[in-house]
Amino acid sequence: MEGPTHSPQRGLCTLGNAIRTAKYNLLTFLPLNLYEQFHRMANVYFVFVILLQIFLLLLVTSLGLAVASGFWARTFQEKHSYLAALYQHTSPAQQAFLNFWGFTILLSIIIPMSMYITFEFIYLVNSCFINWDLEMYYGAKDIPAEARSTSLSDQLGQIQYIFSDKTGTLTQNIMSFKKCCINGTIYGPGAGHENKHAPGSGLSRELAGEHKSDVGDVTLLEAARRDNDPVLREFLRLLALCHTVMVEDRGDQLVYQAASPDEEALVLAARNLGYVFLARTQDTITIRELGTTRTYEVLAMLDFNSDRKRMSVLVRDPQGTIRLYTKGADTVILERLRRRGPEETLTERALDVSEAEFHAWSRRHREAAVLLQDRAQELDRLYEEMEQNLQLLGATAIEDKLQDGVPETIQLLKLGNIKVWVLTGDKQETAMNIGYACRLLTDDMEILEEKEVSEILQAYWESNNNLSGSGDAPCSHRLSQQCPETPCHKRAIIISGDFLDKMLRTGEVLKEKKGWPWRWLCCDGAKASQDQGGLVEKAFVDLATSCQAVICCRVTPKQKALMVQLVKKHKKAVTLAIGDGANDVNMIKTADIGVGISGLEGLQAVQCSDYALAQFSFLQRLLLVHGRWNYLRICKFLRYFFYKTFAGLLAQVWFAFHSGFTAQPLYDGWFLALYNIFYTAYPVLSVGLLEQDVSAKKSLEFPELYVVGQQDELFNYRVFGVTLLHGVGTSLISFYITLWAFEDRVGTKAVGDYESFSVTVALSALLSVLVEIVLDTQYWTVLSFLMVTASLLLFCLFSFLTQSVDAYRIAPAIFRFPDASWNALTDPYVLLVVLLALVVNALPSLTVHAVRAILGTATTQQKLHLKAKREPPVELRSHVPRGSFRRRSSYAFSHREGYAGLITRGDSLRARDTLRARDTLRARDTLRARATHGSAPRAPRPRGTPAVPSVRCPAV
Repeated sequence: MEGPTHSPQRGLCTLGNAIRTAKYNLLTFLPLNLYEQFHRMANVYFVFVILLQIFLLLLVTSLGLAVASGFWARTFQEKHSYLAALYQHTSPAQQAFLNFWGFTILLSIIIPMSMYITFEFIYLVNSCFINWDLEMYYGAKDIPAEARSTSLSDQLGQIQYIFSDKTGTLTQNIMSFKKCCINGTIYGPGAGHENKHAPGSGLSRELAGEHKSDVGDVTLLEAARRDNDPVLREFLRLLALCHTVMVEDRGDQLVYQAASPDEEALVLAARNLGYVFLARTQDTITIRELGTTRTYEVLAMLDFNSDRKRMSVLVRDPQGTIRLYTKGADTVILERLRRRGPEETLTERALDVSEAEFHAWSRRHREAAVLLQDRAQELDRLYEEMEQNLQLLGATAIEDKLQDGVPETIQLLKLGNIKVWVLTGDKQETAMNIGYACRLLTDDMEILEEKEVSEILQAYWESNNNLSGSGDAPCSHRLSQQCPETPCHKRAIIISGDFLDKMLRTGEVLKEKKGWPWRWLCCDGAKASQDQGGLVEKAFVDLATSCQAVICCRVTPKQKALMVQLVKKHKKAVTLAIGDGANDVNMIKTADIGVGISGLEGLQAVQCSDYALAQFSFLQRLLLVHGRWNYLRICKFLRYFFYKTFAGLLAQVWFAFHSGFTAQPLYDGWFLALYNIFYTAYPVLSVGLLEQDVSAKKSLEFPELYVVGQQDELFNYRVFGVTLLHGVGTSLISFYITLWAFEDRVGTKAVGDYESFSVTVALSALLSVLVEIVLDTQYWTVLSFLMVTASLLLFCLFSFLTQSVDAYRIAPAIFRFPDASWNALTDPYVLLVVLLALVVNALPSLTVHAVRAILGTATTQQKLHLKAKREPPVELRSHVPRGSFRRRSSYAFSHREGYAGLITRGDSLRARDTLRARDTLRARDTLRARATHGSAPRAPRPRGTPAVPSVRCPAV
């Protein structure tokens, strides 16, 4: 169970390397990981467009054609000396220089300037598809899925590692008070005296707008009512006093507002047992103890944070006694007791403080509170001084249930080769049971605990003799061979945050082994220490990534972000982090993609995320359906955009070899202007928006198909090279078949001129591009058909408008191809030439499709029809190996400082009073308005507000 969650710090620092948690620069609005995105599949086109097309294709090609034009001009002048008068004022070098700029302008159309706009539009629409998906709509709370970022949808199809919080993410975050241990007596289910009351009685409460709180033990209620046990009395008083819950009294109703559900569950448990939290001011807390109202003076609140792992309140009771009440994780509470007590889940304790001790401590506390430097450290030191020699009162156990569909989701993600790591602040036993319940862990797995991890890493270092040279090589294979009898994919690692800290500080855990490599390490200087630290990180990451599951317990927000950073640093993998609270914000921002769960711990995680979901189970559809489809669409869009650009416009280059390298354009200017905007844009756009290889149902039935995106198979450097060659080949065939057909030939309508040649090449290239897209489109819709049809109709329409005789008469310098398309396309010879070029261009694609259909049938059938073996469901039960883990509390501490500062300063109380005054004035105006219209006033009652609960006693 994880505790109150608040906004964590934005900056993290581990091992001297700062972890940047912001994804965008606030000044430039550019991604901070822009260099990483260049190497991502989604943004690799930037590299090709800027570097390859601009510098290589444009500049190098223009330079080569310009040099060729200079040589051609010199040769032409030598052979045709009678035309020397035409070249008196120019030289071949000058002509080459001018032609260089002419070719640069002419070929600049190759740069797909419209691709960025189309690309962003595809991203936007695909994000809307996520928002509109009813399968990811949570009707119970009216929460749809939300794509808060529109530029990461394709990376959803490339996720390799998922880092998940537990409480509120895998579980429902609906806390219920189940057990407690007071003065050595355990109360609650399994204690042997529950369910002794008649049906309908007992300690249960189900009020509107609140979750159920069920103590489930009538013995505890009877003991609380008798009020003859001072330890039990102080225990319940602690639950009612030591918290930061705010209460609002609405006449006959009390409404609690807690920082987290677990803190509210403790206050509700005390309320059910007769200790009701009534009111809070800046300096006092009022509670009703078994019908008696008592007001306690708040002297100090020792706030909660992820380092202290505890919270305390120093109060003066009505009798004048000063007492310290503290609650927190057992790992820190048991160290501060006068003597060892029972070990359970959440530990509470109290301590009487003398007046002299308090006055001395209070004076130093006031001085520390006004310090300008190191104030937090000084306050923590004073808190530590006060919280010593405590008396143990008891321990509590709070239950949280697993969300629906979590086991099935994790199973599908594992079949899709996605590894799920759970990073939680809970104890190991709790996280381990949740791991088995959600099928992250299985009974046939080998669980590597901290001792085994240390031994494996130590054996790795000893086998490499030193930390240089071979230590830099990938070590996952060697690590997996430490226990060859167990396959690597049947392993899981369970470690704690303390172990992680010790191990990553240049191998402190391994130093304890006293191995000779570490003795050599300690004397090699600071630089060597940094290198060693990096190698320790890499060795641990290789070991962890070679396992199927990793569970990190008792981790803080900084450690969560550190785990994500380590995988990104050493594995270069696409990572996703999912959480529901402010303690997950660092992890969400550090990952490539952050997903926030709209849970009960506020909207901090959602506001910092890229995608917002209501349930963890929706993650399977987000990744396996939308993520894979978006990756497929973006890759096909990029491939065909480059192909159509090269296939249609590189004919300008081939025409230069037959026009004396004079930079004369082959196509009509209007064709060049409209080619990327109207003629070929819509079919490619339909592919980027609607393409599917399999349906959503098949995508979930066969999650193995997700591996394609992880391996970058659909668009990479090889695919881009093939696309470039394909486009060049299409342009060569379209140009030279037309050139061969038009040599020394005059048709029935005198077709053979420059304009007819241009129209024939343009139509051959355009139809070849459209046919290629049609052949490779796997999912046809009415919109897809309309897109292809619209391209042909727009070509005919604009050709008629821009090549009409009337337009030529109006502006002959602009419309220079009068009736060129009509004259050419009405000649059967030209149509046969276009058909020949189209068939030849389509033959390679048809051949590839036929070969794949013949040779790839068995493999495809295996992928789509061999069901992956589903592991049997595992019930939630204790799976603690004998002698592996000690039973410790599950009280979590992965959150930052709480709200005690706001309460003691009175900020939250003043804000509440302001809202209350505003509501009073609004209600008064409403009553006046009703009285004016003759209606009887009626006290407003907010919908769904709970009434004051009463302790329901068992029937006697």
